[in-house]
Amino acid sequence: MIYLLVLLLGVVAGLRAATPIAAISLAAYLGWLDFTVTWYSFLGSLPTVIILVILAIVELVGDQLPATPSRKVPTQFGTRVIMGAIAGALLLQGNWIVGAIIGAIGAVLGTLGGAEVRTRLARAFGRDLPAGLLEDAIAVVAALLIVYYAV
Repeated sequence: MIYLLVLLLGVVAGLRAATPIAAISLAAYLGWLDFTVTWYSFLGSLPTVIILVILAIVELVGDQLPATPSRKVPTQFGTRVIMGAIAGALLLQGNWIVGAIIGAIGAVLGTLGGAEVRTRLARAFGRDLPAGLLEDAIAVVAALLIVYYAV
């Protein structure tokens, strides 16, 4: 079950790169994840949570702007894969290499699948904004639920 959750968190990184890490940081702050004896224990500190949540919100807003490049351009794609790998490694602490690989695979699936679904939704809605907002909501809710159920 945990491997599926790691894959799904990677998919979320493919939708919104910063959201999974912000969710993990919030989970660590709330005590859902225990990072206290690790080198990355800073993820559970309030300043880190605030910074990562702000970055995630900035990404959510920025994604709605017409000048935002496609998630499939190399920089955007690579960032999503890296963030998926990091999220997977953090969620699967005991076997972080496997977590990173699964998270990266999920991010590839989320990036490509998310782009296709959003394109189809935008066509159905007649414009991109409703599709983007729906994708934002799915990414945020999914990240929080995945992290909650992973512990």
